[in-house]
Amino acid sequence: MSRGQAAQPTQWGPKGAGGGGALFAPSFNPFNAGELYVACDMSEVFRSTNFGAGWITSDFGQIQGGRNAIMQFTSDPKVIYCVDYSGDLITPTKSVDGGATWHQLAGDPTGGGAYALFADSGSTNRIIVSDYSNLYWSTNGGSSFASKYSAAAGLYVAGAFFDGTNIYVGTSAGLLVSTDNGNTFALSSVGGIPAGQVMVSFAGAKQGTAKRFFCVIWSSADVFPGLYVESSYTSYAGTYSLDWGQGNWTLRNSGIPAGYNPAFVAMAQNDISTAYVAGQQSTIDYPILYKTINGGTNWQNSLLITNNLNVFTGWAGASGDRDWSYGAGALGLAVAPNDSSKVAYTDLGFAHVSTNGGAFWKQVYVNVADQNATNAVTPKGKFYHSIGLENTSCWGVTWSDSNHIVAGYSDIKGIISADGGNTWGFGYTGHNQNSMYRCVKHPVTGVLYAGTSSIHDMYQSTHLTDATIDGGAGLVLFSSNQGVTWQTLYNAGHPVIWVATDPNNANRLYASVIHSTAGGIYVSSNIQNGAASTWSKLANPPRTEGHPFNMHVLNDGILVCTYSGRRTTTAFTASSGVFVSTNAGTSWIDRSHTNMSYWTKDLVIDPNDATQNTWYVGVFSGWGGAPNGLGGLYRTTNRGVSWTRLNSLDRVTSCTINPLNANELYLTTETQGLWGSTNITAGSPSFFQVTSYPFRQPERIFFNPYKLSEMWVTSFGNGIKVASTVSAGSSLPGTLKVDASSLKLNGSVSLVLQQGTPGAAYAVWASTNMTNWTSIGTNNVGVNGAVQFSDTNAGGFGRRFYRSQGL
Repeated sequence: MSRGQAAQPTQWGPKGAGGGGALFAPSFNPFNAGELYVACDMSEVFRSTNFGAGWITSDFGQIQGGRNAIMQFTSDPKVIYCVDYSGDLITPTKSVDGGATWHQLAGDPTGGGAYALFADSGSTNRIIVSDYSNLYWSTNGGSSFASKYSAAAGLYVAGAFFDGTNIYVGTSAGLLVSTDNGNTFALSSVGGIPAGQVMVSFAGAKQGTAKRFFCVIWSSADVFPGLYVESSYTSYAGTYSLDWGQGNWTLRNSGIPAGYNPAFVAMAQNDISTAYVAGQQSTIDYPILYKTINGGTNWQNSLLITNNLNVFTGWAGASGDRDWSYGAGALGLAVAPNDSSKVAYTDLGFAHVSTNGGAFWKQVYVNVADQNATNAVTPKGKFYHSIGLENTSCWGVTWSDSNHIVAGYSDIKGIISADGGNTWGFGYTGHNQNSMYRCVKHPVTGVLYAGTSSIHDMYQSTHLTDATIDGGAGLVLFSSNQGVTWQTLYNAGHPVIWVATDPNNANRLYASVIHSTAGGIYVSSNIQNGAASTWSKLANPPRTEGHPFNMHVLNDGILVCTYSGRRTTTAFTASSGVFVSTNAGTSWIDRSHTNMSYWTKDLVIDPNDATQNTWYVGVFSGWGGAPNGLGGLYRTTNRGVSWTRLNSLDRVTSCTINPLNANELYLTTETQGLWGSTNITAGSPSFFQVTSYPFRQPERIFFNPYKLSEMWVTSFGNGIKVASTVSAGSSLPGTLKVDASSLKLNGSVSLVLQQGTPGAAYAVWASTNMTNWTSIGTNNVGVNGAVQFSDTNAGGFGRRFYRSQGL
């Protein structure tokens, strides 16, 4: 092994193919032509300062995103308002430093139940906030609010337009108007919208003294606070305009074909002639985006997706790795407040922008150098560089070799890399289910084995009940060519969340199959037969109810597994925990800490314990009584006979020990980010939050086996991020390779340290027990990053271990 000087990671870079998850709330900064925001229902707020050429994830400790996290800019570029989705609440929040930090409004009248927030771009203090039934108004930056309008059945706020003393708010109740600086609001008497139809989106603009509003109308039955537009596009009933001063709204559907259903309308605040609408086709889940340049007299198709006529695509597009139906209809639409030629829309997978009024569109989720030409089909199997817009769940990363990597995802199934993780793509066949949860490399044959499922987000809070899991399918797959071609090893008929090889039998594989009655640990002892392999189910551990998770085979043949959370419609069942079998799964011993009975996650074997007696287990707190307050990281040093709760973080998923430092461990949590410890071997280790990691829910931690200083963190919703654990002033750890071909001839072993820091000094040490180490020499690395060592005394020992260390 190789040991370098470890350091806490400070900078993270994205890995992946970009996009793949739902994006919402696009918004442009009127003070910076290149600054664009989008939000995700996985909690991210993404920010670009170069019009989508690159993205950063905002610190989850400052603000978290969701469907309505639309940035509201004011007259001061430093003062921005938004809603913050932290803590499963929706709270009005404010930044006074241009979005670097955020502070929830002390005067929040909604108690964390805000559905909309709109700020006056001509002021820094005037904002509108709504909850389910009420509209509130503040003139002091949110220090206090006054209730201005209520609708007991629910008040959906579709948009707002500010014009000095006059304020216009489109709502499901009608057009609310204030002509006295917000002191009073009243429903306008303007007519023209049929009964039973209400606003779902509203926008306005002013040129000179002329003011024009647009609204998209849906059936009132489908418009309510908290609506999911993707469920109701067919509720569309029309697009209307109103020149203020007229008595009625005017229907403006000319050019929008029947069956093309807008959900959003957007305008620049200074252009009354230009507007855009976006939504979805009714006969196929394709996006639509139309533009008017004459105040709605007619509309023209702006997004020409047939053959990608005017769209520069990423990996999704006509004939691509995913078709236009993957992203489907628009989930957000924005026009720059002061420039009607700049437009952005988001959908279930991606974001696209235009800088020329919709004449052409381009993706903003992969590197612009990788994007595909307009008026051409999107190629399949191409590789792409990430630019940071990673908003999909990744469960694990597996290295087939230093260049070929497989990453298992939900929703996008999985991606592969052939260049060490620099670029990623979908150039594989045979894996067609929604999620790849676990992939392992066989230690002898190098074959990859994977567990897949048609159901995503397994054992997250939304997928714990039998009703949400039992209908799913699952496979055990294998690949003999580094993940390019997958074949079915075993059709389990139910979701497969884990696979594990056996260090004592190269032909044996275990699989964790989830189902209320048929679920459990399955095994095959003839996987060398491929699709002809045979499988059988092991006995069910005590208390369990079909929700197996991790599975490990220890070097002495002992089996250890975890079972994860299960809920009925009302409560958790005490069917989770840690279980051990000493007889190949004929029976199991319950080795659970009491706190593991409800929602146990990963079990990690300490790689520095040669006896494999030391295990770490992540536990989630549940809700609804007994499962509350049980979360944290637990450790046993006697294979589960007794446990120590090392911390009480509410929900811990997994952990990994730094291979360069046996005292350093990193762990993942559901909503509290990435944590670490630099004294994990202590009886009562201390823990710290890795504040440089910006996302709330990292999932697992992996160290690149070919570059041990490189830490890869997967996540539930933010893809993969990579950082170095070697400080800038220290040596790279290098990779130590051993050549024992001369051992019998002359008792010597040759060693080569590769991937070291050129010019740096390294020492190589030898041991027979991995406790007492003896130096066999020091040397300086050459310009090629390599240096040779020789152990001339190796022949006198039954076994010999080596390690290198940067000096």
